[in-house]
Amino acid sequence: MNRAPLRFFFDYVSPYSYLAWTQLPGLAERHGRPLELVPVLFAGVLNALGTTGPAEVRQKRFYIYKHTRRLAHDLGVPFVMPAAHPFNPLLALRVTAAVEDGEARQRLVSALYAAVWAGGGGLLEPERVGAVVASVGLDAQALLAASQTPAVKDQIRRNTQELLSLDGFGVPTVVVDGELFFGVDSLGHLERFLRGEDPLSREELERLRTLPVAASRLPLPSGEGGG
Repeated sequence: MNRAPLRFFFDYVSPYSYLAWTQLPGLAERHGRPLELVPVLFAGVLNALGTTGPAEVRQKRFYIYKHTRRLAHDLGVPFVMPAAHPFNPLLALRVTAAVEDGEARQRLVSALYAAVWAGGGGLLEPERVGAVVASVGLDAQALLAASQTPAVKDQIRRNTQELLSLDGFGVPTVVVDGELFFGVDSLGHLERFLRGEDPLSREELERLRTLPVAASRLPLPSGEGGG
């Protein structure tokens, strides 16, 4: 019986996505689930929602750097801040999207994450992206060329739009069996869900989905509101 995959929506710019990735292959194997890797542009998600990323808020920026370093220590995985952050991850995302073979894409994702977050020299220059691609036995010249084609560029846009259509709002996000899990801290909840031990009933989920709003700082849509 084929089981639905864990669909991992990610962006290399996110340290939380890196930390989630260090755990996901093992988690998927424990539960007999394939992994589907879906590169998205986090900035595109933020633009669509009209929000800012945590590293774009001064107070949050310093905090998340400390927080992710501490999480990496707890998880026992390497963590080295890149030379600059945020950075433009688009080339790395497009190269990833250009790899169609699932196993090869997984190798590449691991290598690109290591380049950014495990002291591998970063991904600021196209030459560095090409070197990482070559390091996992893939044709760097061909993939760099493919990354500039309309089809691959559009794939990243479609992936990003798909995440938004699933009510996703950031990375890392894992979607499985119709349920969405956001953030590295949700991986324990994901495991319980896969074991059939989710504490949320269908009735409670529906109640939460339709919970009324009693106050809001946001303006009401035109035509809704008092006089």
